[in-house]
Amino acid sequence: MNSILFTHSYFLRFDPKQWQLGQPYPPLGTLYAAALMRENEYSVSLFDTMLVSNPEAILPAIEKNNPDFFVVYDDGFNYLTKMCLTNMREAAFSMCKMAKAAGCTVIVSSSDSTDRYAEYLSEGADFVIIGEAEHTLLELTNHIKNGHTDHSGIMGLAYIKDGKAVKTSGRPVLKELDSMPLPAWDLVDIDQYRETWLKSAGYFSLNMSTTRGCPFKCNWCAKPIYGNRYNSRSPENVVTEIKLLKERYHIDHIWFCDDIFGLKPGWVTELARLLAIEKISIRYKIQSRADLLVQEDTVKALALSGCENVWIGAESGSQKILDAMDKGITVEQIRNATLLMKEEGIKPSFFIQFGYPGELKDDIRLTINMINELLPFEIGISVSYPLPGTSFYEKVKADLKKKTNWTDSDEMALMFHNTFPPSYYKQLHKYVHRNYHKHLAKNSLMKLIRNPFGANFKSLRKALAVFYYAPATFIEGLRLRKLEEMQG
Repeated sequence: MNSILFTHSYFLRFDPKQWQLGQPYPPLGTLYAAALMRENEYSVSLFDTMLVSNPEAILPAIEKNNPDFFVVYDDGFNYLTKMCLTNMREAAFSMCKMAKAAGCTVIVSSSDSTDRYAEYLSEGADFVIIGEAEHTLLELTNHIKNGHTDHSGIMGLAYIKDGKAVKTSGRPVLKELDSMPLPAWDLVDIDQYRETWLKSAGYFSLNMSTTRGCPFKCNWCAKPIYGNRYNSRSPENVVTEIKLLKERYHIDHIWFCDDIFGLKPGWVTELARLLAIEKISIRYKIQSRADLLVQEDTVKALALSGCENVWIGAESGSQKILDAMDKGITVEQIRNATLLMKEEGIKPSFFIQFGYPGELKDDIRLTINMINELLPFEIGISVSYPLPGTSFYEKVKADLKKKTNWTDSDEMALMFHNTFPPSYYKQLHKYVHRNYHKHLAKNSLMKLIRNPFGANFKSLRKALAVFYYAPATFIEGLRLRKLEEMQG
């Protein structure tokens, strides 16, 4: 018993917004687990669901590989899997049942199954791994392979015992990340990803992780896999993987998918130094926090090492709401970090969240004004989304009667009672996007007026977009006010 077929439950086609965007990333967490199992003499294969049409597509892979273990291992580094979308949950259930019918031992690891292990066990899974999964998976498969049937001593596991779902004690998180083998990139059809990226974006990007966990305490953020601990790979280890990806797969760009990139003091500076020594030039984007980006030396090191885009959880332009979220940042830090990044040639992008409990019309206006003033490179707007394991979820769970998860990442459904009804927040999403693009176009027009001789087709197109976005914003604003009046 030493063959494993890995898969995951994220189907890009089931998420219309992400499918249209056409910028998929391979299941990085799955590739780490596959690499560790292969290092321990298991025969591993991967069925990558990212670009396939439906769960049934996995049947030929099950028949061909005839695996002893079938492992649905979701990518814990991908925020879309952390959202526990119902489309993906149903796909996981379907694949578990097919593998179970084929005689496989079925094991699941994901944010959703960690929260809902009893459901997964009733839908075909023999075992659900709770939390960080690589070493639990290795211990479990070795245990089964050696003929053992008492699994109570394996930490981080859920299974059925005497007709009931039971859970063992939690496994401590891995501290020495350099001890892990590099992800099993060779299992992925890289050409398919490259082709999709080049068609949609004109360049090719792959994902990497340099850390696990996040020590900050935003009260709406769930961390079922890597927890509140923060552990980091060494800059040397990271540079080794960057070299491999550039030489073997000819990447143009990296998405460092850490919750918080470069938190460890001096880490980013050392990365920049090592990249310079190796003469490696790479563009990349990250996620960070406003309070970490008000230090000039940090931002300079990011720019020097190739960082071109930083997503920060700005969330709100209202200090009242930021404090209610336990964000630990100020609106002033958001402003200062944004301006500093722009000075260093880095594009700041904002995650914005509407609908947090207690948010009123004035708070929404402050957020819109912040976006209009700072003009980030991109904005990602969501409504507050309660996930199990958070104090925010506990606060609103009494309202979560019929619906507790979105179907896909663009559903934007507010699932609890708030100041305005769900229809208002959907319209607010449209209005804020139109208004943001209007201000971007207006800014481009002013630059064109100040320097008409520096114009090119691209800058002219950006400036002229104001004649589309100005009336579009006005119309969406009228619709928003109508919903406000209905509520009032």
